[in-house]
Amino acid sequence: MMASLYSRPCLSFAPTLLSSMTRQYGASTKLFADAVTTTSEEAKAAPPKKKIRTRRILSGVQPTGSLHLGNYLGAIKQWVEFQNTGEFASAENLEGEEFKEEENVEVVNENFFCVVDLHAITVPQDPGDLEEATLASAALYIAAGIDPKKSKVFVQSHVSAHSELAWLLNCATPMNWLERMIQFKDKASKAGTSSVGVGLFTYPILMAADILLYQADRVPVGEDQRQHLELARDIVRRFNSEYCKGGAYKKRCKKAGIPSYPAFTEPEAMIVKAGGARVMSLADGTNKMSKSDPADGSRINVLDPPKVIRDKIKRCKTDALPGVEWDNPERPESTNLLNIYLAVQPDRTREDILEEVKDMKWGDFKPVLAEAVVAHLEPIQKRYAEVRADEDYLRSVLKEGADAADEIAQKTLKAAKVSMGFSVPK
Repeated sequence: MMASLYSRPCLSFAPTLLSSMTRQYGASTKLFADAVTTTSEEAKAAPPKKKIRTRRILSGVQPTGSLHLGNYLGAIKQWVEFQNTGEFASAENLEGEEFKEEENVEVVNENFFCVVDLHAITVPQDPGDLEEATLASAALYIAAGIDPKKSKVFVQSHVSAHSELAWLLNCATPMNWLERMIQFKDKASKAGTSSVGVGLFTYPILMAADILLYQADRVPVGEDQRQHLELARDIVRRFNSEYCKGGAYKKRCKKAGIPSYPAFTEPEAMIVKAGGARVMSLADGTNKMSKSDPADGSRINVLDPPKVIRDKIKRCKTDALPGVEWDNPERPESTNLLNIYLAVQPDRTREDILEEVKDMKWGDFKPVLAEAVVAHLEPIQKRYAEVRADEDYLRSVLKEGADAADEIAQKTLKAAKVSMGFSVPK
């Protein structure tokens, strides 16, 4: 789950006292008129003040199982890229069109990365493992390059507004909208509808709440999550139409001391093309690498020891064809392993790698790939051990992140409650 969040512009300008006096009283003396003229000339010469627009990024990964290479290369590595550069490595496109900033607008980035433990419990979790998995995931964010001085890291359940807004939206969303969701149908068909929890059915609303709390107007998503974003858009339109119109709504807002614009911003998709590596299973090059796969050999976990990584790559599925090649639809495993090899060596190009491997057989290439993966993950594993060993530091980072997220989220939650007519505390 990833959301690029642009808050409503908050513009402030220093009052021009002299000009306002002129409008009220007129320039009755030459001295006053000269002052007005000078001020006007200075104003013309001065460059226009930049408007400030806050861009927020909110994203997270579930703390179920160990984070694997696909989570890291496909998501966390891109978060780090955005944190450090202000740009997505993969795309800056809005519905396929070039994304451009407005002139004379200064963009201030706010980065929020959360461990989405509320999403994790849509399937049963071992209570003895969930807390450690949550803290381990947060420590891995930091180890992979998320800097608490530049970004806020928090646990989703530590900001109560996520679950509270999800309930309000549950009550405002028709059931048949959720019945259309493809992912629920797929998961329910595998597990059987009688054995899945209601949370699996309604979790797209929790995802919508995650986005809407931070007033997103652009949300970077992959094609597989477009349907979830469309649901969020439908919810915004329905909610704003039902609760955020008319004189009574304006009176409720005035009484609560909040602006009377609609409670939510309608988000639009910013389609993220395959930039970060799309890492597939080591057991089947046509399926994504997954934490839920019962076969541990199908994935490389970020914290796997070097020997385990070497053994997994040595045993991974390949084909009987000679050589190694990219983008042959008949050879998905070959493409997957080359993608991984490129992703863990970001300073290299496809052409450079193809030149290196053009005469290699699988027996030659697998050890080279294994050593590249081990070398890339080694500093992350070392930093993880340091962060996880200092639990006071880790929890202080999570507390600071939750406080910052809560300050923003509570404003949106209050607006939603006022819209629906709740009595809110003064």
